[in-house]
Amino acid sequence: MLLWPLLLLLLLLPTLALLRQQRSQDARLSWLAGLQHRVAWGALVWAATWQRRRLEQSTLHVHQSQQQALRWCLQGAQRPHCSLRRSTDISTFRNHLPLTKASQTQQEDSGEQPLPPTSNQDLGEASLQATLLGLAALNKAYPEVLAQGRTARVTLTSPWPRPLPWPGNTLGQVGTPGTKDPRALLLDALRSPGLRALEAGTAVELLDVFLGLETDGEELAGAIAAGNPGAPLRERAAELREALEQGPRGLALRLWPKLQVVVTLDAGGQAEAVAALGALWCQGLAFFSPAYAASGGVLGLNLQPEQPHGLYLLPPGAPFIELLPVKEGTQEEAASTLLLAEAQQGKEYELVLTDRASLTRCRLGDVVRVVGAYNQCPVVRFICRLDQTLSVRGEDIGEDLFSEALGRAVGQWAGAKLLDHGCVESSILDSSAGSAPHYEVFVALRGLRNLSEENRDKILASGSALGKREWTPAQPFPH
Repeated sequence: MLLWPLLLLLLLLPTLALLRQQRSQDARLSWLAGLQHRVAWGALVWAATWQRRRLEQSTLHVHQSQQQALRWCLQGAQRPHCSLRRSTDISTFRNHLPLTKASQTQQEDSGEQPLPPTSNQDLGEASLQATLLGLAALNKAYPEVLAQGRTARVTLTSPWPRPLPWPGNTLGQVGTPGTKDPRALLLDALRSPGLRALEAGTAVELLDVFLGLETDGEELAGAIAAGNPGAPLRERAAELREALEQGPRGLALRLWPKLQVVVTLDAGGQAEAVAALGALWCQGLAFFSPAYAASGGVLGLNLQPEQPHGLYLLPPGAPFIELLPVKEGTQEEAASTLLLAEAQQGKEYELVLTDRASLTRCRLGDVVRVVGAYNQCPVVRFICRLDQTLSVRGEDIGEDLFSEALGRAVGQWAGAKLLDHGCVESSILDSSAGSAPHYEVFVALRGLRNLSEENRDKILASGSALGKREWTPAQPFPH
């Protein structure tokens, strides 16, 4: 009678040994991954601490730091400016290099080839500083976000100015490193219900992701279920379908109940997308942008994720930044630019960036308002772009005023959320219809498909309140 149990045991021994070996191997891999994570995080903390000390010193001695940044620009110039290479006198620098607008920096008056942009190597230090300090600030505000498998990126572009391949991969971001398929990124995120942070290149890109998720939700759920016939993924596919059936409001937290923060890069003009995401899909979540970026590189640092979205420190290092006071009611440039330490709280300034490669002082058109200070450096909020104005009768309406008026009108439309908008000038005179020069307004809305005459009147009323002549709103784009 004992022979059959013994034979059965002998038959099972190889299988049991294989399972034990596999478990032992899995344990070793898990231990190794944990070790790599601790080592990577330790290296990142050390580098971020060093960058923070440098930032503290530079913001305490702003004038000296900006002198060094100016010397960096002059010594690296690709064109001969012999009279400037050995001088870091600000007055001499301003007198020899007049201000130019962004549209004028592509070609010299002599008709030469377009100027080369500042190299990635030149701007690498500022991008690296923004990334390291941003990761450290994010971890301090949300300690579990950078744990293994707790973060996923859903766009091909990254919100970090200079992604760190080795630490980034080792820190355990969900997904396959180096993938070029945006659908694969989204599927990896959807398969991971325990996410703490969601990353996207910009808020506008993330808005497109959620709009696409609503459109292709059933297909994505099918792909999740078909990718692995196991019960957990079938359950996950069912959870995705159920979450989508409840509508867009709060969708992110239904998909990822432990989600805490959305990370995107602020490049200006993202306010509407952030507001739409916060009101609908990402309701109840914090938003964090590690830096403020423009065509010239990283211009501002976000050191406090817990503060309202959109506050940035203007650092005194490279690239060299100047502030051009914005005169109320006009775009005429002031007599002279200011250095960072000369900024006044409550005032608005246009950012001026000196390009190292071509040695041009470029007016970026980005207008910021000083809302505070960090040591001797200004903390600012992006307001608008100077180039984006409307005028059919000389009224010169800026982007910020137009957006404010449209926001007031949409706020009076029950259930409507503004996703995006566009506006063009119409100077076509139609005497038979009695039409006067006006604006054509196009809006992308959620929650309201057709505009009634009453809603149109609210746009006109909001425009008139800001001194506008005549608006002709168009039908909204359906979403």
